[in-house]
Amino acid sequence: MFKIKYTSANVIWPALFAMAGLVGCSQDEDLMAGSEKDQTSVSAITSATAPTNLSFRANHYIVLSTQEKLPAGLENKLATANGKVTSLLSGAGVALVYSEDPAFITKASKISGVRSVVRDFNAQWINPKDQKLVAVEAYGTPPASGDNDRFFDMQWGHAAIKASEAWNKGYRGKGALVAVLDSGFDTDHPDLAANIESKLSKSFVTGEEVAYKLNDPFSHGTHTAGTIAAADNGIGTIGVAPEARLMLVKVLTDEGSGAFSWIMQGILYASANGADVISMSIGAAVPRNGRFLDDNNTPDDPSDDFIVNDTKAVQELLVALSRITNYATQQGSLLIASAGNEANNGMTDQSLVHLPSAAGNVVSISATTPIGWALNPTTTFMDNLASYSNYGITDVHFAAPGGDALYEGNETATVSGLTRPAYVFDLVFSTGSLDSYYWSAGTSMAAPHAAGVAALIVGKNGGQISPSGLLAKLRASADDLGKPGQDPYYGYGRVNADRAVSN
Repeated sequence: MFKIKYTSANVIWPALFAMAGLVGCSQDEDLMAGSEKDQTSVSAITSATAPTNLSFRANHYIVLSTQEKLPAGLENKLATANGKVTSLLSGAGVALVYSEDPAFITKASKISGVRSVVRDFNAQWINPKDQKLVAVEAYGTPPASGDNDRFFDMQWGHAAIKASEAWNKGYRGKGALVAVLDSGFDTDHPDLAANIESKLSKSFVTGEEVAYKLNDPFSHGTHTAGTIAAADNGIGTIGVAPEARLMLVKVLTDEGSGAFSWIMQGILYASANGADVISMSIGAAVPRNGRFLDDNNTPDDPSDDFIVNDTKAVQELLVALSRITNYATQQGSLLIASAGNEANNGMTDQSLVHLPSAAGNVVSISATTPIGWALNPTTTFMDNLASYSNYGITDVHFAAPGGDALYEGNETATVSGLTRPAYVFDLVFSTGSLDSYYWSAGTSMAAPHAAGVAALIVGKNGGQISPSGLLAKLRASADDLGKPGQDPYYGYGRVNADRAVSN
């Protein structure tokens, strides 16, 4: 049985631990006061190497045309081949089809103008069940900002990218529309509700609405959306671009699984509805050798008899996804994605392709972290490459704060009235479901920091800037860390909000 690694918010590299500090809006005072309700403990987090399944999606197919425009009459021709079109992604030359005919691929592949027909895939992109949670107008920078949003001082990522300095110059993302493609969202969260464009938000997950429905605080989508655009409202946290608007696009189930076709539809929907930036803290490490589970066969004891070897499927899947991302870029959206949490050096190990970060015109973000920031916030270096982050010249375009638990000391620290083990504050603090907040780490946390900086640039330019122009400004303003120029760890550099709005 083939196993994949996945990109997940709370996932930390092996032998590390994460503290998820859960703070509900109605009980913060008791928790921060260290009362008996504060049941702080440390829980092990499943590592990024923990496997999950990548499988073909039964009876669902992706059809690619020979050109980047679907041929005339294709829907009728696919019907003749016993296929029912579920979505025509016309501008990208991709059609999504349902068929119960086992010979559908053979039949559809013979249609004039069809380049290839491959199976759709299901993947476990994030795994909330493995996460362990624990209850718990001039701007300064954390951890001594003086801001009235009570948890802002724990947001070291904003200090690392100089978000406060950008705000002080008058740029807060107003006029920018950011689409967040993820699992479910807490649409009523007090830090998010004011910035959510409800009429534009949409779910592509069969049988699930946009709102996160699991009765737990871990909502990956809520966490990433909060990093981008939590409102500056005196309540909890502040997003990098606190006046940007959020288009919430659900492409994964609340359990974190989803089909590639859902993501493709979500990307095109976001671009068609005016998203300036599309943020994707999702990822699947797909085997280039094309060994997959066939979900048409589910024996009690799976064996190699139920492994499908299909290298072409991987190649064509990358082509299909790249057509989608290229088309979205042409429509005016800059796509940003997490680089992945496999600690993979893409220059030496090319056995996996990480999607969607490897697709065409997608800006891939690696993760940085401080080590012991809360103990020495003014002097601690905050740009160490996180231990789990993927890297490589072709795999990373920029770096941004993602957090890690590398600090080995036993000291405690107090920030925003919360006392925790020092390493906890090296994780990324943001919004969660049930009106809560928690710490998390991963390239999933890095991508929304970069998306927030992109939103600040869009806002500065009155919402009128092309994806190429936006990318050029990100590149010109990034802090060039590591070797001069593009390097495997930071790409063109770690994003810098202050410089981004100063150029």
